[in-house]
Amino acid sequence: MPERLAEAFAAIQQDVDAAFDAFLPVPDDSRAPLLEAMRYAVIGGGKRVRPLLVCATARLYGVARDAAVNAGCAVEAIHAYSLIHDDLPCMDDDDLRHGKPTVHKAFGEAVAVLAGDSLHALAFDILTMPGTSADPFVRSELVATLARASGHGGMAGGQMMDIASAQRDYDLPEVTRLQQLKTGALLAASVELGAILGKVPPEGRTHLRAYARDIGLAFQIADDLLDVEGDEDKAGKALRKDEGQGKQTFVTLMGRDAARRQATVLVEQAGQHLASHGAEAELLIELARFVVRRDH
Repeated sequence: MPERLAEAFAAIQQDVDAAFDAFLPVPDDSRAPLLEAMRYAVIGGGKRVRPLLVCATARLYGVARDAAVNAGCAVEAIHAYSLIHDDLPCMDDDDLRHGKPTVHKAFGEAVAVLAGDSLHALAFDILTMPGTSADPFVRSELVATLARASGHGGMAGGQMMDIASAQRDYDLPEVTRLQQLKTGALLAASVELGAILGKVPPEGRTHLRAYARDIGLAFQIADDLLDVEGDEDKAGKALRKDEGQGKQTFVTLMGRDAARRQATVLVEQAGQHLASHGAEAELLIELARFVVRRDH
């Protein structure tokens, strides 16, 4: 990993942890286990790719770091809630996440469901805080963007398609659509939130959407490759589950070599979409390259 990108990851991880620590104080009453489970899910784990996308995009437009970190925490709260629910016995039934027991293993299923629900609510609470933006129109657009990316037209819809894939064979366009929703929607929203904070009008975000679309697909191809080639100790979770469940992925449909080549092409395309920003976009370009080179 390039030194600049490593420093950016270290900084965003520290900032996100500090923000969640402030957002989630543990009360001295019977709600304590719920807050402890929420903190367990969002503090000290994960790569923080989504918050870094928010902050790196926002920086292009001179947005204050604290505001961008807030918006990044909102996306990360949605991501964390989705993982809590995804790990439940009724979904993927996983025991490990980020190298530690999943939330339902550590706190029980009922608390895990409530922790996921509460993180979902927290995301939108954060986006409506004046500290995220003093402009009510910006706050409204932030909420609408993340809501669309999270629900049936985004992440949750993609998860439903993923569940259905166990009963039917998807072709490449269907797998692409599934992953654009399940994985790509939140990555795209991360870039979009940074631009919204910078008050970039929708017509001025076309190149950013194209960048986000390409890295979203590259990210999932890399995930599919890791699922068949990765090290479970590094990944911190169970691997090779897609093959065991008979699901179609980019790797099963394209083969490993072709999938790897496609991911590389997507990353190069992603960088080209940001050419107009010059050297200021280098962090976003390095992040795109990291997406396909990571080992966990």
